[in-house]
Amino acid sequence: MVIDHLGFNLTDYAKGKAFFLQALQPLGLQITIEAEGWAMIGRRGEGELWIGSFGGSPGPIHVAFSAANREQVRQFHAAALAAGGKDNGAPGIRERYHPNYYAAYVIGPDGHNIEAVCHRPEG
Repeated sequence: MVIDHLGFNLTDYAKGKAFFLQALQPLGLQITIEAEGWAMIGRRGEGELWIGSFGGSPGPIHVAFSAANREQVRQFHAAALAAGGKDNGAPGIRERYHPNYYAAYVIGPDGHNIEAVCHRPEG
């Protein structure tokens, strides 16, 4: 991964944090560091997502998280919807990218397009 970490503000830190924790749990992501009004979400030793409440939301952005398999993509989608996300693309193949691009998309609380993607074939 070329990015060590990526960060953006949330308009409601508690709501955004709850959404990301529930939506990303199927991918094995969790809070790695947290302080007053901000948190890093990821896996130890990998790039992380920084979320915080230090101003307004930057406007809709797209963040894609790597899934180990297609089942994790399906679990992410279900968890993100249960956390209050809006469907922006059900789990499935996106052949326009490549034959094994299996992804799902949801719109989070601040309007960000959050994706989980697996590049491996089924099985």
